[in-house]
Amino acid sequence: MPFHEGLRVTGVRRSFGSVTALAGFDLQVGPGEIVGLIGPNGAGKSTFDRVVAGILRPDAGEVTVGGVDRLRDPRRARGRCGLAAQDVALYPTATARENLTLFGRVAGLRGGALRRGVERVGTDLLLDAVLDRRVAVLSGGQQRRVHAAVAMLPAPPVLLLDEPTVGADPASRLALLAAVRRRADEGCAVVYTTHYLPEIAALGATLAVAVGGRVVARGPVDELLAAARATDLDGLFEHWAGEPPPEPATAGVPARHPQQVHRAG
Repeated sequence: MPFHEGLRVTGVRRSFGSVTALAGFDLQVGPGEIVGLIGPNGAGKSTFDRVVAGILRPDAGEVTVGGVDRLRDPRRARGRCGLAAQDVALYPTATARENLTLFGRVAGLRGGALRRGVERVGTDLLLDAVLDRRVAVLSGGQQRRVHAAVAMLPAPPVLLLDEPTVGADPASRLALLAAVRRRADEGCAVVYTTHYLPEIAALGATLAVAVGGRVVARGPVDELLAAARATDLDGLFEHWAGEPPPEPATAGVPARHPQQVHRAG
């Protein structure tokens, strides 16, 4: 594997005034591993992503991204993490190719490496036919795939994807899942947040369940589901077994800058 370290998050806490978003969040993802992160709204999943990506500083705890301490060396750590957050953040008046090229340059790619990277993610995510269209005229599902492609483009050692298949048709969903699987096979540590449990199973991912700002269960999907039937976690899983999320009603995006089974403790 090309990366010697994946992601290690230990005892991370983050509050917003009187509201505690992360209350001792622990998660370790090895190189080549995909972890499916599920949990109810308000469980701290998006705050976790923002802390790992360096958008938020934790109040306490440790975060190591691709072998780099996020707090001691934030600039170096930032280049080791790709984030496709829940809200799509692209330039709507630019084409998909222009968005990818811009953010690829920001990530340090140049010349042939940048061109090859854009072509690769375009093909992987079935975007070839729309690369030269303005983002504003793309469907919601296409925009979300461009958004995921931005995160994948520089091939970071850690990849965070928050509900990347919202609005995707079945073929696009399969292509995105296959692209995520390939990144993991190349050594990337992936945290894949979803409300659709079958996607986690399709990826061959292990599962982490977040509740109240903490990871309360961690392990293989089948074993965790079996164990949950005998615990107070049983009711959680019924909410992630349904149909995949529908395509959003509107396609436009605002113009803005992106940026082993056990019960845990």
